[in-house]
Amino acid sequence: MATDPRRLAFLLAVHRAGGVLAAADLLHVTPSAVSQQIARLEAEEGIDVLDRGPRGVTLTPAGRVLAEAAERIEAELVQARQAVAALEGELTGRISIGSIQTAIRTVIAPMLVSLVERHPHIEVDVQEYDPIESVRRLRAGDLDAVVLERDVAVDAPAPRGAHDVPLLDEPWRIVVPTSLPEPERLDDLATLAWVGPQAESAAERALSRLAAQLGTTFETRHAYNDFDTAISLVAAGQGVAMLPALALQREVPDNVVVVSLAGLGSRRLVVRHRQNRHEPGPIVRAVVDEMVLAAREIDLG
Repeated sequence: MATDPRRLAFLLAVHRAGGVLAAADLLHVTPSAVSQQIARLEAEEGIDVLDRGPRGVTLTPAGRVLAEAAERIEAELVQARQAVAALEGELTGRISIGSIQTAIRTVIAPMLVSLVERHPHIEVDVQEYDPIESVRRLRAGDLDAVVLERDVAVDAPAPRGAHDVPLLDEPWRIVVPTSLPEPERLDDLATLAWVGPQAESAAERALSRLAAQLGTTFETRHAYNDFDTAISLVAAGQGVAMLPALALQREVPDNVVVVSLAGLGSRRLVVRHRQNRHEPGPIVRAVVDEMVLAAREIDLG
């Protein structure tokens, strides 16, 4: 009698979940149903696939062989579904995206929801990296697209072989501890102490631009990469900080004030992909389009 692949699915669930009860939860069936299918598999094959002991069950060597076969069958079914989707004109495949934290939270995560509705067979793998690492991995072919940040006033074009698609321009804000007077105009920033951003970041470029604009050099302390770190340092009275609007959509501490001033400029988020005779492919184009749509829905108010 040929092995029933439906029974193999139950064995694979036990293997992955580590037990009959957990497998039942995974499959949304009763534990009795799992036990019955395993018992029928053993009867049909004439072998034991589970070692049943007082502390639970483990797969026998024969059970592991069948579980591995079940994994291969599952993988081939996934590939078959993707191939069928492709025949029907649907986009199918996998894309890897590298991004900074704020873009993941505000652009990429919402995009993943809408992407499922329009392109259910595209699988997206999101990795959080700093911009330098994202660009390195894009060049190496480890990532298909990356989200980068720019200070708009000192923005630079994408290098040869790459293309940047603007997603969002967001104003810079000043974050001030309540122990300091609230600045009312740009000139009030010239004598303040600052919490310093990491070198080569968009915030660092914006701060350098602002200092040059005011004809001064800012005194900085510390070096942050994560915007929540900057807010915490400001709350501790370590200075003021210049942060993008998206970083301030969450509630800030009571002893911190967010100030909007004319002349601060803005940060630009862009999605970069490789561009040549073969790229971007239709999957990358589809995901980039979804990211643009998601960015349009962001309220920076």
